[in-house]
Amino acid sequence: MQYRDLGTAGLKVSAIGLGCMSMSWAYGSPDEAEGIRTIHRALDLGVNFLDTAEVYGPYTNEELVGRALKGKRDRAIVATKFGFKIENGVTKGPDSHPKRVKEVADESLKRLGIDHIDLFYQHRVDPKIPIEETVGAMSELVEAGKIRYLGLSEAGPDTLRRACREHPISALQSEYSLWERGLEERILPCARELGIGLVAYSPVGRGFLTGQIKSFDDIAEDDYRRCDPRYQGANFAKNLQLVEQVKKVASKYDATPAQVAIAWLLMQGKDIIPIPGTKRVKYLEENSAAFSLVLEQRDLESLEELAQRTSGDRYEAKRMALIER
Repeated sequence: MQYRDLGTAGLKVSAIGLGCMSMSWAYGSPDEAEGIRTIHRALDLGVNFLDTAEVYGPYTNEELVGRALKGKRDRAIVATKFGFKIENGVTKGPDSHPKRVKEVADESLKRLGIDHIDLFYQHRVDPKIPIEETVGAMSELVEAGKIRYLGLSEAGPDTLRRACREHPISALQSEYSLWERGLEERILPCARELGIGLVAYSPVGRGFLTGQIKSFDDIAEDDYRRCDPRYQGANFAKNLQLVEQVKKVASKYDATPAQVAIAWLLMQGKDIIPIPGTKRVKYLEENSAAFSLVLEQRDLESLEELAQRTSGDRYEAKRMALIER
């Protein structure tokens, strides 16, 4: 495994991380034992950058990661996120009040069973709380030794600039992939200007770009992708055509479509860290091998226009409203 600097404040992580959400939430029935095996295998492969969040479950994913890290904490870079109000297991919207930021940090540390969080993100920008107040509370957690580095997720340029005036921001987490490139015009240049690394979630389009999903019926009844606009009706059919182009490139390299999607991201800049999510050892091994795949220029060009042909929004309107652009 290769390693990359995430931002300019000193954080170094594996070039490919591991999104842990699906091990306990959102993508069909969880298998905790397989999830823990997947985390252990990741560490053995040198994939040390683990991503979770308070809201995943809620709470259960942090607890799973904590169990997996027993006796292995020194091998992992742990990232988790705060920023939602949760009542009786239901997310009620953003909440980044400084007091709540500190409470969540303590609660996450307890669930994870660790004495510090390596990277602590604001999960979504809270329009009711000035970012200066939220980052101020996060910086106090750094001073207290409870967290090491700060991150934001789906924040726009103005928020990034204001946040950096309060404390260095190491990472911006945002969706970025062959079929989602909305941050390239304004946000990615701003992050680079400020010395912020990009953590790219959903690098294989929530599984669509793997080529494994051929019909809507392939999605489990309890899988939240059944509500994903890009998986609906005519959008689904149109997006399958994009997958065929990725498959065509993959066949030239004896690679999988997922590996091509991840390799493409890695080649967009050394400040980009894809975090493909999986709950299976098999797919972890497949994804982590993508760092050795180098795509030829003509293949990069053939993939370039896929995002322009993507059909459907990233999320339903309520979730899109929480994303700054």
